[in-house]
Amino acid sequence: MKHTFPILAAALLCGACAFAQDDCYSRLRNDTLTIGNSRIERKFVWNGGNLVTYSLTDKSSGQVWLNRTPAPDFEIPGDAEASAGTYSSARIGETVIHPEYLETTVEFSLGALVVRRVYRIYGDTPAIACDTYLKGRAAGALAGDRAANLGDRKNIESKEDMCALGSSNVLDRFNPGGFHWQTRIVEFQDVTDWNNNLVFETDVIPYRKNHYRGNLLFARSGENDRGFFFLKEAPCSNVQPAYQGYDFTAEFGNFTVSGLGLTERDLDGGEWMRAYGCVVGVWSGGELEQLTALRSYQKQLRKQLPGRDEMVMMNTWGDRSQDTKVNERFCLEEVRRAARLGITHFQIDDGWQVGKSPNSAVAKGSFRNIWDNPDYWKPDPEKYPNGLHSVVELGRELGVEICLWFNPSVQDGYADWEKDARAMIALHDEYGIRTFKIDGLAIPDKRAEANLRRLFDRVLAETDGRVVFNLDATAGRRGGYHMFNEYGNVFLENRYTDWQNYYPYWTLRNLWMLSKYVPAERLQIEFLNKWRNAGKYAGDRFAPANYGFGYLFAVTMAGQPLAWMEAGGLPDEALALGREIGRYKEVQHDFHSGVILPVGDEPSGRSWTGFQSLNGDRGYFIFFREQHPDRRTRIGTWLPEGATVRLTPVLGSGKAAVRKAGRRGELEVELPSPDDYAMYRYEIIRKPKP
Repeated sequence: MKHTFPILAAALLCGACAFAQDDCYSRLRNDTLTIGNSRIERKFVWNGGNLVTYSLTDKSSGQVWLNRTPAPDFEIPGDAEASAGTYSSARIGETVIHPEYLETTVEFSLGALVVRRVYRIYGDTPAIACDTYLKGRAAGALAGDRAANLGDRKNIESKEDMCALGSSNVLDRFNPGGFHWQTRIVEFQDVTDWNNNLVFETDVIPYRKNHYRGNLLFARSGENDRGFFFLKEAPCSNVQPAYQGYDFTAEFGNFTVSGLGLTERDLDGGEWMRAYGCVVGVWSGGELEQLTALRSYQKQLRKQLPGRDEMVMMNTWGDRSQDTKVNERFCLEEVRRAARLGITHFQIDDGWQVGKSPNSAVAKGSFRNIWDNPDYWKPDPEKYPNGLHSVVELGRELGVEICLWFNPSVQDGYADWEKDARAMIALHDEYGIRTFKIDGLAIPDKRAEANLRRLFDRVLAETDGRVVFNLDATAGRRGGYHMFNEYGNVFLENRYTDWQNYYPYWTLRNLWMLSKYVPAERLQIEFLNKWRNAGKYAGDRFAPANYGFGYLFAVTMAGQPLAWMEAGGLPDEALALGREIGRYKEVQHDFHSGVILPVGDEPSGRSWTGFQSLNGDRGYFIFFREQHPDRRTRIGTWLPEGATVRLTPVLGSGKAAVRKAGRRGELEVELPSPDDYAMYRYEIIRKPKP
């Protein structure tokens, strides 16, 4: 649980309030609120509490942008003038989930609507986050107008013609002015049972007022290579509730973030309702500086602890037996073989519990009204006559942690969240279960989202933050990649050889593309039993059986590896992978501690590609030679041009070498055979001359 230390509060513009916490500070003096640290500062005009950005400063470069828009940073259609503004600041102490940070809370009223804006800033991080909460009644429509079709606008013959009609809610805005902004908007998709293309980049030079979909907007000045970003902490655009059709608006040098994720009906209960969050960050330099600024914020949301968050998991659902095999005897044998493979976490999927889900192959059940059966989330006594004790004890003996699948009771916006929380806490207390795959989520509105947060928060509070949630992203309206990040990792996709939709390069491509904008270490990435269903891939050059088992595992190493299979279905030769997994576990946390970014070309089955983990003057590479004809290539990396690095092999077919980086950080890399890989530890031994 977080510990807060309130400092001061003020509603008088003539007063002065200040709080500094090591690197971070917040102060309200007269009509100016300032929030900052050693990397970033944002100044606001008080405006009755409905703040108006005055300036944004990148302290690393000394760049100061003045805001040219007099409108407040938060706005809803038809809102009233702000009144009754208050300010407070608090230090939020470090926990096992997050580091210490400074929190600034501003509350104000817009008529009958009360707004709370909570700003978070972390030490040595060039970003400031803002969480918005609403209570009361809104004068206008909170969802705002949907995006208009440009084809319905007339041609421009006067300044009046340039005025775009329509009203919108605004989560945040910034207008540094100017005409030379190179802007990238990034849209994401989850629902991965239906989508296999998860990242879409749109590069534009903003012109007239236009709307864009996505969770990320990067704006770089073409005049001096300095810029800022907005991160909308929300589900993917295509599944957001109350969605108005866009997330960002750009008009020359004027940028806004829209979409609260709620409607007037969500405020009927009279309680605080949380809108989507918004983060603003700054950087100077090139794309590497842009991406590391974003990642430095993302890494603050949840600590990556080696004994809790690092895992090489096995889940047997990938072999499509569903719940037909799951019982004590099966699990005991699976744990024994999993231990020989070096698996750290064995997760029992749907079927361990008394209740039956609609995915059961033996007795069709339901996810609704789960608590009509008070024993739903207890181990099935027919399958597990000793409860889970025998399986858990064997796992402890062999170094394999037992994990479970769990589906919260969905009806009435998760109204039974307290019962769900008690069930997971009881499983933790009795068996030591601390990793739960959370499946079947449906978040149609803010009430459902709020109750899910209550569920997760209660479990973390009652288990001292020891629990990890694997949040399934395969179907439904869920949290995506930029919401619920404090709770665990993302179970990315279901892929099956049975249906011929598992291809190693597809999996690699999805991880590679996401890793640019999402911490790879927060994604569970699958590898399958390549010997199953080989006949279904007959004649397919990219069939899983054409790859070494170690290569399939290597595809997952930048994320959290997931053995999506039954260990008992593997041939004995597959168990030799245990040696590679053992070596990987020695470097797993160090590798994930860096900023992991994609290198080389997009995976296509025939590319040179890979990942780089950057951590100061050292880090790691994973290089993949897919079915590319050249055994030697020059692959672009994030190293500085002219740097000399020592490469030390860790896994795969690499050889020790010293290399000098060329343009775009290019390194010469060699792998003797197609469909092979090398993992290196690197160290910069000579920096480029300035």
